[in-house]
Amino acid sequence: MKIARVQGYRNRQALIKICFIIIVFIFIYRAFGITNINANDMPLKLKASNNSERIIVENSIRGSILDRNNNLLAINLIHKKINLDPMILQEEYIDFLAEALKIPIDEFREKISEKRKKKRKYFIVKENLRVNDAILNNIATLKKKRIKICFKELKSPYNSLFDNAKLIIGIKPAIKEKVEVENCSRQSIAGVAIQSSSFRYYPKKDSIAPLLGKTDIENIGVFGIESEYDQYLAGSNGIKRLADNKSDSNIYYDAELIREFKEGKDLSLTIDSDIQFHVYNAIKEQAEFHEADSAAAIVLSPNGEILALANYPSTNPNNHQNYSADDYRNRVFSDKTEPGSIMKPFTMLLALDKGIITATDDELIDVTKRVGNILPDKKYTEMTIQRILEKSHNLGTVKVAENIENEDFYNTWNMLGFGRSLGVMPRAENPGILRHFSDWGLADKRSLSFGHGPMNANLAQLARAYLVFANKGAIPSLKLFKNDSTPNNLQQIFTPESTKRIAEILDSVASDNGSGYRAVINGYSVAGKTGTAEIVIDGKYSKDGAKRTYFIGFSPAKNPKYIMAVRLDYPKKCFVSWDSTMRNRCEGSNSASMAFQKAMKRILINDPQIKSKFEG
Repeated sequence: MKIARVQGYRNRQALIKICFIIIVFIFIYRAFGITNINANDMPLKLKASNNSERIIVENSIRGSILDRNNNLLAINLIHKKINLDPMILQEEYIDFLAEALKIPIDEFREKISEKRKKKRKYFIVKENLRVNDAILNNIATLKKKRIKICFKELKSPYNSLFDNAKLIIGIKPAIKEKVEVENCSRQSIAGVAIQSSSFRYYPKKDSIAPLLGKTDIENIGVFGIESEYDQYLAGSNGIKRLADNKSDSNIYYDAELIREFKEGKDLSLTIDSDIQFHVYNAIKEQAEFHEADSAAAIVLSPNGEILALANYPSTNPNNHQNYSADDYRNRVFSDKTEPGSIMKPFTMLLALDKGIITATDDELIDVTKRVGNILPDKKYTEMTIQRILEKSHNLGTVKVAENIENEDFYNTWNMLGFGRSLGVMPRAENPGILRHFSDWGLADKRSLSFGHGPMNANLAQLARAYLVFANKGAIPSLKLFKNDSTPNNLQQIFTPESTKRIAEILDSVASDNGSGYRAVINGYSVAGKTGTAEIVIDGKYSKDGAKRTYFIGFSPAKNPKYIMAVRLDYPKKCFVSWDSTMRNRCEGSNSASMAFQKAMKRILINDPQIKSKFEG
């Protein structure tokens, strides 16, 4: 049987071929052009490349700070926090989550509602959780749970075959109205993450806060050692970029190192945390008793190591609620002040070395005649060097200083380190000033001899100067770090013989006969010197009783083991020694020397190597 062709067959066949060829060309065109299609103003090729890359950050852990005996002063601890995304948290899980978090359900629902109204996707609902906290176990159990979750969503109807054909050839079909569809499925909880966070913890709290400083919320040092040596403590996060390589049939990742990972280094200080504790509590107690604005103290070993460095007021750096920058002020380094009479021993040392005085018991200094603005007190007519230092006599000191050359004064004070940075904490330190002798007037040398005039200094500089009494007239550099490899070359400033003689006199200053009588510690030998200086306000000395009081001393008096400098700023309530109710004007003898005595006594009685005179 012969099959006849339908009329117009060839025309229809040709039309089909042409349509097929057109469709093939459209597919080819779209295949080549697909990489240039933009999505959110970004070519899909670039977007695909970006999606094939991943950045991996390896977080470094901040180094610890330790004292000389390896006791922790600052450490990073790990805590857990629970972060919620209220926008994707399922309604059916809210009550379960509230119970797991141990939060009242109504209260928790209200919080979630508030966050959703503000479209917040980040909500730390619990933080500072210990790794063994029961809440974490509750959350872990809840995450394993699966319950039926139903939700409604708007969906566009499926495209018809004709609509799909239009899409193929690049024609957008007519937009259809979306319809609401309910979907139900068993799901685990969404939008709940347990995250780890490290935080800085300071076991010694306020006793050492101004020295250590603190870190901010990003664990970057902002005060003290944490800031000064942040580059060593922080280390650096390692950053790598992983990118897929499809140059052949194998897909693999090449790790490109962007930044090398470096672990934070530990810092071991020369600080003794036990001595630090005793010193801080002593100056705090005495500052409060004398109603002083502030107080500071530093303890050194003979080789220049800093054993304690305390400031008051201070703060607990673990408390992030209350913050005051003044509580982190390191007054030992940052406050440049006129030191007053604690400089008199150096005037006598210089004069003794120059042969101007002999400092013997039969040498007498006439103190009956005025020198410049320094008037006789009419209590004494002639005084020995020992008596001048015991009574902290200004006129007697000036009489000796009159015979010292300006250049010798300047050179000696310069060798003692005044006017120059100590190099321990450069950012925190104010090195003070020492004007060149060529700029001095007639009164400058006189005032310099008893700690005023063309100089001021910080407390650490003053304490370091007293190291000459522990090193036979030589002075070392200060050290704050236990493993400091810097050579500690002693600089000889005074002769051993002169230093020994003035040290013997300072022993008598801290006795019942001297101005430092309140620094006496029963059973132990103490040497030192008091000092008082009026505070300069608006370029003028205060006449309203605003003073700084000092005591710098060492113990034992022979072969010292501890050198301590104490300063009280503007003490307002002082008493005479024979009557605890009788008020007296505040001087170094009745305020700073008492703080020194309290601190040094606690240090000595807790040192098993130093025996009291009362011990067999």
